[in-house]
Amino acid sequence: MTARRARPTLRHEKACIAEGARFVCGVDEVGRGPLAGPVTAAAVILPARGIPRGIDDSKKLSPARRESLARRIEACAIWAVAHASVDEIAALNIHHAAHLAMCRAVAALGQAPCAVLVDGRHVPRELGRPARAIVRGDAQSLSIAAASILAKVARDRIMVDLAQQHPGYGWDRNMGYPTLTHRRALAERGPTPLHRMGFPAMRKILCPELTVTS
Repeated sequence: MTARRARPTLRHEKACIAEGARFVCGVDEVGRGPLAGPVTAAAVILPARGIPRGIDDSKKLSPARRESLARRIEACAIWAVAHASVDEIAALNIHHAAHLAMCRAVAALGQAPCAVLVDGRHVPRELGRPARAIVRGDAQSLSIAAASILAKVARDRIMVDLAQQHPGYGWDRNMGYPTLTHRRALAERGPTPLHRMGFPAMRKILCPELTVTS
């Protein structure tokens, strides 16, 4: 008999409330791995009642399900989405750019949170709010899972739009990730201004003769 997969709950949010927090925010980012486009973060404060059913780690949901849940989350929650650009990724590195996007999303909320639940191992230094990091938080916390959905939907929409401006790379399907189609287009067409030139994978694709083999 196959064990049922655990779904995210409000356990971490309730722990923060028990410690005195009134508004608890979940924050997550998407877009660390792609070769092109921004990194995007979302912050979500879920309501005390009326939380949509079916919220889960965005990676576990179909695109249609994510879109449906995103609309329902946006209708009932306090939320914000923010980005860090390709130039900021180049200047800061992807880790710090992702944290910048997280900080921007939290700062853009219509209600300042009393506590922040952050997906990952590290809390962004500039967050400015009491926070705790939760490894695989999008699979544990409903607020983080909701943030993962909004961030994923928002970034996917951006990449679909950018695919029209830079055709041939398949961004409307691969969202900037290094699929075979994307890698072939890079080798044939070269990079766009929206490609992350500092990524080792980019150098490997564009300059394979410089790749050291053992």
